[in-house]
Amino acid sequence: MNDLSFAVPLWVWGAVTLVIAAMLAADLIAHRDNHVIGFREAAVWSALWIAVGLAFGLVLLMWQGSEVSSTYYAGYLIEKALSIDNVFVFALVFSFFRVPDAYQHKVLFWGIVGALAARLVFIFVGAELLRLFFWTAYLFGAFLIWTGYKMAVSKDEEVHPDRNVLVRLVKKVIPTDPEFHGGRFFARIDGRRTATLLFVALVAIEATDLVFAVDSVAAVLAITTNTFLVWTANAFAVLGLRSLYFCLAGLLRRFSYLHYGLAVLLVFAGVKLILSETPVGKLPIPLTLGVITVTIALSIAWSLLATRGEDKRGAGPGDMSGTAPASAPSHRPGTGSGIGERRAPHDGSS
Repeated sequence: MNDLSFAVPLWVWGAVTLVIAAMLAADLIAHRDNHVIGFREAAVWSALWIAVGLAFGLVLLMWQGSEVSSTYYAGYLIEKALSIDNVFVFALVFSFFRVPDAYQHKVLFWGIVGALAARLVFIFVGAELLRLFFWTAYLFGAFLIWTGYKMAVSKDEEVHPDRNVLVRLVKKVIPTDPEFHGGRFFARIDGRRTATLLFVALVAIEATDLVFAVDSVAAVLAITTNTFLVWTANAFAVLGLRSLYFCLAGLLRRFSYLHYGLAVLLVFAGVKLILSETPVGKLPIPLTLGVITVTIALSIAWSLLATRGEDKRGAGPGDMSGTAPASAPSHRPGTGSGIGERRAPHDGSS
């Protein structure tokens, strides 16, 4: 197993956490007015998040050398690639609940905060299991191979948010109003605090992301069990997920073959994890980087070439008018199936 053990002082963990918190705060302040995010704005923010993620790899290069930096980049790339699949599910969830374009960023922002917390727990638990029990590498590896297989063959599965266990639990435990009340997650109705439909949409986003978090964290753990590298690769990739959504939401149907590439990456990660506990040992990081880069490039190129004559309906969710893509690649197993119809929500503030 490639654990790349090196000392990470507490102040470094603190500094990275502060950087992440500061960037989240800056993003929240920049979008506090709940405006509709267009393609150009999303592209600028995406470029910023990607630049930060790549720059951190350079910091690691100067601090710990090329092997650590290359390992981080491999984890960052595979997490970034897998995060594209999140975008498809986000679009379908927003379409199901008819979330107004102006409030989608707010839902994604708090969804990302929850995603970071969940990934942090999964990373430490998963890494500790792999260090203490060598046979868990076979279990994680088999899980990744199975997930990759399901992703490749389950192309037409869709998300049915109201069937999600957490969504149904929230509706049973918390008084819920099936309407939007501006950009508020809770509103006071008939004298009692009530969850709005926007909060239900947030729970749906968080619940589906838990499924994504399990296999994406496992895929990065297949590259290294160093918790600092796994955490930073996940964090800097996930931080740009909101902007990535607003960049790609209107173009999702053009990525019709991307799920095959993601399936290959998951299977590759599973095989790599299993081989690490055999006489073959860990695969070289340059080979891992090469496989990830070539697989992503080929699957995207294949998708774009296959759909080059299709009419593009818009470059962002504002152009989609709340409409989900005509067709989307596969979604991770366990997210449900079938998109239901829901009446247009009331969008007034209370």
